[in-house]
Amino acid sequence: MLAPQQTAASIPGINVRARVAAFVSIAILAVLLAFAPTAQAQTFTVLYRFSGGEDGKNPYVGLSMDNAGNLYGTTAYGGFFGNNCQPHGCGGVFKLAHQGGGWLLHPLYQFQGPPGDGAAPSSRVIFGPEGVLYGATAAGGPAGGNCANGCGTVFKLTPPASFCRSFQCNWSETQLYAFSYSDGANPRGEVAFDAAGDLYGATSGGNMGNGTVYELTPASGAWILNSLHAFTGGADGSEPNGGVQLDPAGNVYGTTLEGGADSAGTVFQLVPSRTGWGLNTLYSFQFHSSNGSHPWAGVILDPAGNLYGATCVGGVIFELSPSNGSWTYNSLYAFSGIPCPMADLAMDAAGNLYGTTEQGGIHGFGNVFKSTPSNGSWIYTDLYDFTGGSDGGTPYSNVLIDANGNLYGTASIGGTGNGTVWEITP
Repeated sequence: MLAPQQTAASIPGINVRARVAAFVSIAILAVLLAFAPTAQAQTFTVLYRFSGGEDGKNPYVGLSMDNAGNLYGTTAYGGFFGNNCQPHGCGGVFKLAHQGGGWLLHPLYQFQGPPGDGAAPSSRVIFGPEGVLYGATAAGGPAGGNCANGCGTVFKLTPPASFCRSFQCNWSETQLYAFSYSDGANPRGEVAFDAAGDLYGATSGGNMGNGTVYELTPASGAWILNSLHAFTGGADGSEPNGGVQLDPAGNVYGTTLEGGADSAGTVFQLVPSRTGWGLNTLYSFQFHSSNGSHPWAGVILDPAGNLYGATCVGGVIFELSPSNGSWTYNSLYAFSGIPCPMADLAMDAAGNLYGTTEQGGIHGFGNVFKSTPSNGSWIYTDLYDFTGGSDGGTPYSNVLIDANGNLYGTASIGGTGNGTVWEITP
C-alpha cells in the first residue's frame, strides 16, 4: 500500500528536493535566480491540465509520440484509487490525441498496485520493436520485506487486437518482470532495446542498496532477468537514476547520482564480453567542482558516439568524447543558481541540446532551455519559465522534439494542481 506520507514528489527515490538540498551548500543557495537569460520568441501552450482523478496526477517523466503525432505518457498518481492505491492513486498511462482543433486525453491503463500489479510509473513509456509501449513502475509487484509497497515492475501495454471505433479503448498490460529486493528494486529511467529485442534498464535499489543495471531477454513467453552490474556504492558509483542508453555496438551507458572517486556521481559504460559484462567508469565527478556533480539525468549519444548529460548539483551541461581508448570531459554550459536538470537532454538534427530544470527559471518553478553550439562555445537560451500556476511547474520531464521542431513535455505540478502537458512551437 502506498503510504499516506507519499505525496507528490515522494515515491521511492523521487523525493528530489530533499535529496538535492542535502548536496547544495549555503554559498550556492545565495546565488539562486541571480541570472535570467533572455527567452526566444516561442509560443507556449498547455495541451492538458490533469484533474488528479481517473486521468492521473503528477506526470514526472516525459512523453513519446507515434507516427500520427499522438502523445503518450505516464502519471505517478491518480488513476485507480481502490485496493492498495489509496489515498493518492497508483498512477497510469495516457494517450493525448488530436481531436478537432484541440487535444483529448484517454487513459490507456490504470495500475492496480501491489501485490499483483505495478504502481507509480517511474519511466517514460517507449515504443518497442513490435509497436507496443514499454515502461517501468517504481513500486508494485509482490510486497513484503524491504519492499513494503513492492519493488517495482517492468511492463508492456498492447492496444486492442481488433479495430476499436470508440476513442475510449483500453490497452492490455503484460507484466514482464516483478523485482524482488535481491535482484534490484525501484526501477528508474526509461528502458532501452538492443537490436536483438532484449530490454535494458536500471534500478536504484537492490540487496546492496546501491542500484543495478539489468537486461531482460524474452524466452518461451517469459522474460529472463540478467543483472549486468550491482553497484557497490564505492568507486563504481551508486543509484543509477537516469536509466540507460545503448550504442550500436551494444555497450550500455548511464550515470550514477552518488558514489565514484569523490562520492559525487559517475558516468559509466558496461561492455559485453564472452565472460560477462565489464564496467568502465568514464568520469567521476568531484564535489563542489566547476564541472558539476551528482547527475540525476542520464546521458544521450550523438551519431559520432559522444555522450551528453547534465549534473543536478552545480548545474552543468557536459560532453564526454571518446579518444584513443579514453574519454575527454568538456563542460559546455554552467547554470546559475540551483536549477537541477532531472531528465535526459534531447538533441535535434542540427546538434542543439534541449532540456528542463526543476527549480530554475525566473520564478523558481523550472524552465525549458536550449543550448546551441557556436564557434567552439555554447549559447544558452531560456525558452520558457514556469510560474507554478495554470501553466505548470517543477518539470522533471525530458523534451520531445517532433519533425517540425515543436517541443513537448510535462510539468509535475500546476495546472489545476496536478500537473500539465505542454507544447512550445518555434
